Amino acid sequence: MNIIAVIPARMGSSRFPGKPLADIHGVPMIGHVAFRTAMCTSLTATYVATCDSVIMDYCTSVGLKCVMTADTHERCTTRTAEALLKIEEELGIRADIVVMVQGDEPMTTPEMIEAAVKPMIADLSINVVNLMGDMKTVEEFEDPNEVKVVVDLNNDALYFSREPVPSRKKGVTNVPMRKQVCIIPFRRDYLLRFNALPETPLEIIESVDMMRILEHGEKVRMVPYAANTLSVDTQHDLDRAIEMMKNDALRKKYS
Repeated sequence: MNIIAVIPARMGSSRFPGKPLADIHGVPMIGHVAFRTAMCTSLTATYVATCDSVIMDYCTSVGLKCVMTADTHERCTTRTAEALLKIEEELGIRADIVVMVQGDEPMTTPEMIEAAVKPMIADLSINVVNLMGDMKTVEEFEDPNEVKVVVDLNNDALYFSREPVPSRKKGVTNVPMRKQVCIIPFRRDYLLRFNALPETPLEIIESVDMMRILEHGEKVRMVPYAANTLSVDTQHDLDRAIEMMKNDALRKKYS
């Protein structure tokens, strides 16, 4: 299989402008994500996709592959799809699976990529996968920057929300507190079909792309993964990531 990882990144984040180049132990955050993703041996190639020349310049300076995309993308998925077609043309291949890795997940590991694509390799009926992790505190569970997910008995997503779901307000406080971890493999043609669909009401309300799939009656397979991960959406998150990665063994292989 040709499995290509695409890491969408832009400097104009509304919550944390410039965060792709935020320094974590001497390496910009986008560098951590790209170097660590590229260590996955199942991948044919790893590319950063951006509309900002400063990110392209950084990637070029350290030997990371990068492709420029339009500056009009509102969603990571559309940027990823544009990048995919350019990468296929550059490499002269057709991808089977596209792994979208968010550029604000500096603690990504090669094993997380492997875990995400494994169900799709085993079962051709699965079109999209998300990793999910357990949240350890109620504070994290109630943080609107964390996307929560509830699943059925087959670990297919039932709903995504930035609100704390399932509810702890009905007398049961020991509820499953699961979050979306934004390592998201799509089958190539499914990604293109997904982007051709109009945005759906709950997708807009929750600001979660995956809701578009659920609202069309299709499935998102969730894969539990026990990893100490953190998505960086604020300066506070960045400070936490710096502390959490202080003794990170993986970063010593590239920094």
